[in-house]
Amino acid sequence: MTYLGIIGGSGLYEIDGLQDAAWQSVETPWGAPSDQILTGRLDGVAMAFLPRHGRGHVHSPTDVPYRANIDALKRLGVTDVISVSACGSFREAMAPGDFVIVDQFIDRTVNREKSFFSSGCVGHVSIAHPTCPRLGAACLQAARATGVTVHDGGTYLAMEGPQFSTLAESRMYREHWGADVIGMTNMPEAKLAREAELCYASVAMVTDYDSWHPDHGEVDVAQVIATLMGNASKARDMVARLPALLSPDRAPCPQGCDRALDTAIMTAPEMRDPALVAKLSAIAGRVLG
Repeated sequence: MTYLGIIGGSGLYEIDGLQDAAWQSVETPWGAPSDQILTGRLDGVAMAFLPRHGRGHVHSPTDVPYRANIDALKRLGVTDVISVSACGSFREAMAPGDFVIVDQFIDRTVNREKSFFSSGCVGHVSIAHPTCPRLGAACLQAARATGVTVHDGGTYLAMEGPQFSTLAESRMYREHWGADVIGMTNMPEAKLAREAELCYASVAMVTDYDSWHPDHGEVDVAQVIATLMGNASKARDMVARLPALLSPDRAPCPQGCDRALDTAIMTAPEMRDPALVAKLSAIAGRVLG
């Protein structure tokens, strides 16, 4: 069965229209998630909503408990995760107010736990294609139906933050690295979703032109919030349209996101750390037993 998880970033703190809606506390071996998780059903599809920064925006990008968030969603039974987040743009055509269906990442974060696996149970998954094309296509269709301008594909550079880019960094990312948008939260989230065998798609809402654009000046929080508030209703509208585009009877992922651990575990069974294996019960129980 399809169980859709939404991780809402800046500007998206709730889902409208959920039936049997209830906020649930979920305990994980990796600590507490960002907040309680809002669960319910929408058009017959089970849904779970997690505010990435917590209600009231209390977690900084570096301090978001990414492992706990992904574990909590997997523990609830979520099969597909859609990330909604704010971003800056390096492309004139990707203007403030537009949505971008991200399909690639450059990870420049340095102070975050990026894997569920470590010494005692070593695992290596491929993130050559870090998002799920099937899920991304549903997001594209749902976003277009809202009337927002949406771009199909883009490379998201994940920076550590919490400061915005210098002008030199902004120019480098845009002119030499080939990044299209920049944000602070999609990594290591996408990596952890792949380790958890969850299909993952990223919808980035453009709020500004970072600092490279000669006519727009440097980005500031007031500018970001103003654009986010203008697009918040469209983001909620997009989310509300997704269940109709996803079959309640979920088929195996064509890309194999739901089988990412089939050949990932390197540590011999007799050498695995029982304590770490126990922590991995929700994430990798399918292959660890």
